[in-house]
Amino acid sequence: MDKQEKRKFKNVLYEQFARIGKALSNGHRLELLEVLAQGEHSVETLAQETGMSIANASQHLQVMRAAQLVEVRREGVYQYYRLADAQVFTLWQTMRQVGESRIAEIDRIVQTYLHDRSLLQPISAPELIQRLIEGNILLLDVRPSEEYAAAHLPGALSIPVTNLAAHLSELSQDKEIVAYCRGPYCVFADEAVALLQAHGYTARRLEQGVPEWRALGLPTVIEKGAS
Repeated sequence: MDKQEKRKFKNVLYEQFARIGKALSNGHRLELLEVLAQGEHSVETLAQETGMSIANASQHLQVMRAAQLVEVRREGVYQYYRLADAQVFTLWQTMRQVGESRIAEIDRIVQTYLHDRSLLQPISAPELIQRLIEGNILLLDVRPSEEYAAAHLPGALSIPVTNLAAHLSELSQDKEIVAYCRGPYCVFADEAVALLQAHGYTARRLEQGVPEWRALGLPTVIEKGAS
């Protein structure tokens, strides 16, 4: 390969890798990836969960689809998106970790908006595993029920955070409750733990979500009939 041909090869090759970076160079798309890491969602649901219009969400999804980061399934007039594979979540998780270690502003933002998290007594996945082995703990999935059906931690009870207040009487105060949601930046578990503690329950939030749990090689449960 002569020098000119070698340069052409490098230019064409790295431009293809750059397609991934371009597809991820938007905060809305990263949030869409985080929601899609929970399981398949319709465009309408994704728009609602991320505060975007359906048209805007669809445009962002199409950009990521062109970069082979997400796939789509059509059912009638509806379109359902999912991550292309587990590597896409690994890519997003790595971006998060690099950002957290290199960009101080990320930590400042988290501390500003989630300043009372330390009061919620976070628990890590290894500690939770040990507590589950010991027993006397209730694991609570406070994500939307569709996400619970797509994949949840073994033994977890599903009560979406929006319904939790109406179901408090169903929960025993004899057990410590560990609530989890979508991941480190999801606040559903924070809201659930704050509500539970305010009503006299002993409650903590899991630091990880289902995708992080699965990335650790730990098992999840899929409900029958879920996509």
